Amino acid sequence: MNMIKIVALPMHKEGRKFVVVFAAITVALSFLWEPLFWLGCGATVWCYYFFRDPVRMIPQNDALVLSPADGVVSLIEEVVPPAELGLGQEPVTRVSVFMNVFNCHVNRAPIAGKVTQITYHHGKFLNASLDKASEFNERNCLTIETPAGAKIGVIQIAGLVARRIVCFVKQGDERAAGERFGLIRFGSRLDVFLPVGVQPLVPLGTTAVAGETILADLSNPQPNVKAVSR
Repeated sequence: MNMIKIVALPMHKEGRKFVVVFAAITVALSFLWEPLFWLGCGATVWCYYFFRDPVRMIPQNDALVLSPADGVVSLIEEVVPPAELGLGQEPVTRVSVFMNVFNCHVNRAPIAGKVTQITYHHGKFLNASLDKASEFNERNCLTIETPAGAKIGVIQIAGLVARRIVCFVKQGDERAAGERFGLIRFGSRLDVFLPVGVQPLVPLGTTAVAGETILADLSNPQPNVKAVSR
């Protein structure tokens, strides 16, 4: 086992400037008081790991809906999807994955397809684990349509600590399942809206891994899954 690969995880480029700032502050603190220097070192290491971007083994099955985020499945509810997703007015299942400040925050596409809609909303910064965060918090709404015509809604929701939603895609872009599409800083939530009639395969409290954990299956039979890394 290569210990270097375990300790020195790859970092997303969005985090580079933050690590540089944390490191610079740590150096400045070293001239003031040694204990502050060590606290700064700890904060710099945390910042590095917050922006980690590990390779994931992506299940290769077009019918699978994957978790778009690392975290805990905090809510599973039947709701009418937001109008901006263009999913109609019939209730569908919403699966929410809550990310704390220690989770990897790189977001991955839950399914392969084209990004047909993107809508950004300014809003509040309530605790992202609360149900009302879906309606009142700052958020970015995306709809992904598969080649077979199924539509999945994904909403990036800022949380109590988060102050920036980053989206790497634009309307019309194609994304493979598990491919990176965004990031949220620092602590937040992602909601996934499944098609009508599709039920989740995960219970509340499941620890999800972005691009690996299967949230739902758009087909009836159990998938024969093989995996690739990205």
